[in-house]
Amino acid sequence: MTGFVSFVGSGPGDPELLTLKAVDRLKRADAILFDDLSAGPILEYAAPGADLIGVGKRAGRASPKQDHVSRLLVDYAQAHQRVVRLKSGDSGLFGRLEEELTALRAEKIPYELVPGIPSAVAAAAAAGIPLTRRLNARRVQFVTGHDVTGQLPDDANLAALADPKASTVVFMGKRTFPKLLAQLQEHGLDANTPAILAEDVSRPEQKITRTTMAALAEQLADEVGTSAALILYGPLAEEMPEDVL
Repeated sequence: MTGFVSFVGSGPGDPELLTLKAVDRLKRADAILFDDLSAGPILEYAAPGADLIGVGKRAGRASPKQDHVSRLLVDYAQAHQRVVRLKSGDSGLFGRLEEELTALRAEKIPYELVPGIPSAVAAAAAAGIPLTRRLNARRVQFVTGHDVTGQLPDDANLAALADPKASTVVFMGKRTFPKLLAQLQEHGLDANTPAILAEDVSRPEQKITRTTMAALAEQLADEVGTSAALILYGPLAEEMPEDVL
């Protein structure tokens, strides 16, 4: 006998955006290993007596090593427990899901993936915009703003990221955004391209800032802040009419 692991996407943070399956798995779990952005009211769905273990990673803060998180998952499952690995947004988007799946597969521990609302989709909804538009925004691209060292990835497809007819969402990119913009300008992106900084999406402290790439890069060069944020840019990030905001 062995346990079972459910990788549950918790969405952007608002418990009302959890799926019914996510709530069911939380209520039946013996142990929940959760990210920082999955904490708070979402954990109120946990069963009384369930073990709650914080394993979140945040830039600039002390965080558990990935090997340690994977080992915890294996240990709890091998103790014949029902385990939820609670990840913010959707588990498969920049959530280090593959490393944890690999650890479970090596020990032949069964698992399932429960999708969550991606934070990029929630951010667009909070800003009151779609992510696609016929004719001039028919492609959506998600990219991480840093690599394993915390620096801007040196193998990014800059030509694609500078495409003026794509909607682009940058995850974990506040610290590296000024450098990214400089490289995108070299590939033809207009510095006045509309941009949105979406902070603490779906939470009480949510803040949506509509600006331009140049102004945002200048802002982030002076102050990054500690809030979780996404950057959206492209033709759909422009200021929307007041009657639809």
